[in-house]
Amino acid sequence: MELHLIFLYLAVLLFFARLTGDIFAKFGIPSVIGEIFVGVLLGQSVLGIIPLSDVFRLLAELGIIILLFHIGLEADLKQLKQVGISALAVALTGAVAPIITGFLVSYYIFNFPFMSSLFIGGTLTATSIGITVRVLEDLGKIKERFAQIVLGAAVLDDIFGVVVLAALFEFSKTQEIHLNATLLLILYIGTFFLFAPIIGKIFAYFISFLAKKLNTLDFVPPIVVAIILLFAFAAHEIGSPEILGAFTAGIAFSRRFTIPFAAAFQADREIIHKIEESLNPLIWIFTPIFFVYVGLQINLRAIDFQSLHFWALSAVLLIVALATKLLAGLFVKGTKKEKLSVGFSMLPRGEVGLIFAEFGRISGIYDSTLYAVIIFVVALTTLIAPVVLKTLLKEEKGKFS
Repeated sequence: MELHLIFLYLAVLLFFARLTGDIFAKFGIPSVIGEIFVGVLLGQSVLGIIPLSDVFRLLAELGIIILLFHIGLEADLKQLKQVGISALAVALTGAVAPIITGFLVSYYIFNFPFMSSLFIGGTLTATSIGITVRVLEDLGKIKERFAQIVLGAAVLDDIFGVVVLAALFEFSKTQEIHLNATLLLILYIGTFFLFAPIIGKIFAYFISFLAKKLNTLDFVPPIVVAIILLFAFAAHEIGSPEILGAFTAGIAFSRRFTIPFAAAFQADREIIHKIEESLNPLIWIFTPIFFVYVGLQINLRAIDFQSLHFWALSAVLLIVALATKLLAGLFVKGTKKEKLSVGFSMLPRGEVGLIFAEFGRISGIYDSTLYAVIIFVVALTTLIAPVVLKTLLKEEKGKFS
């Protein structure tokens, strides 16, 4: 794609993403739905004006990486620790239930091949952490206790998703389960999450030290962005999603995170304020690109809406996708509304589900019909969750007990 066309597409994308998002918000619909709608409308599904591009993919990744850093920066670590068991229970249920149920339904009811059934289950395991946190933040609920459970569970679910995809990838090539390789990947990811925040905190202290010596804060934003990208790269290298590296970097710079017995490694509040102030414009610009890109990836033209088999399979898999994530909410103490809020927060498959679907298509595991069904179910879960959450939480006054 020629450079001048990229500029034109980016101009159109940014303008309509922000405008449509605000229009949707004006009518009480989460702005993220408007941004995804722009991608669907301008992309391969409808008008075909904006093609998929590695440039847009890169900008989208930047958007979600910066958003997850911001979420980590604002995360209530004390509350995250308090809800750790609940988050783990939600994550485990939200990961195990879909893959088992999806496999059983696909293999025994629809008689799909063994590998295709496994991939269907793996696709349904996914949770799009970016969509989840954006919706909760837009609704002003990100700091509440149930949202911290969702945040912890979504992070863990993303890790599970990567492990499942890696295991299925190896299995599809050799037809053998490489348990040692899977356990090693889990060990790498666990080690990263253990040491990354500590290393990040040392970086934060170093920035504070330089700011005092140089008597300026102008260098802070580019250095912080460099650190975010470094952590994203490190996360990818050990087999973890890049966004989780950015999240741990945000935790490291958080005011609420201190290294035991090393209180000196603490960034000044002024530095943290400068970071937050500098990142806001980047979030406003790049985050909508991510959600538009999710819409661009959806190809509704691949779907034969006249096929009864398509509708039957889609309906069953959608029920599985809904029920298994809502089941995860049952492990949260609280009212029925609170349990449903957690379940629907874990529902959107978004870009993670699309990655599974695309891999299945390229590998020949999905035929054209099955690929279309998976795209349709992923799209529906992505669009349903924000709308339902908006309805569930708009009258929510209190917090979890």
